Amino acid sequence: MQEEAPSLGKPVLVLREKTERPEAIAAGTVKLIGIQEEDVFNETEKLLTDRSAYDGMRKSVNPYGDGQASVRTINALLHYFGYTDLKSEEFKAAC
Repeated sequence: MQEEAPSLGKPVLVLREKTERPEAIAAGTVKLIGIQEEDVFNETEKLLTDRSAYDGMRKSVNPYGDGQASVRTINALLHYFGYTDLKSEEFKAAC
């Protein structure tokens, strides 16, 4: 979920103490909130009622890609085999 939700523009609250996806936290698409009931309630309420908090996470750059990998692959192959002079632009995560 931590990897897929950013592609859909959905914030993720992770109810754990640690995550194997720190790049999502650094990018702002995921927030690690732990398992304390009060923290879960407060952070959920914040996303549901504070539009700027929701939009801030929703509009963060997806650290896992921009959905254009197949286009880049095709363009790279076309360039490699001499069908075009254009090179594909590389994806660069903002975190």
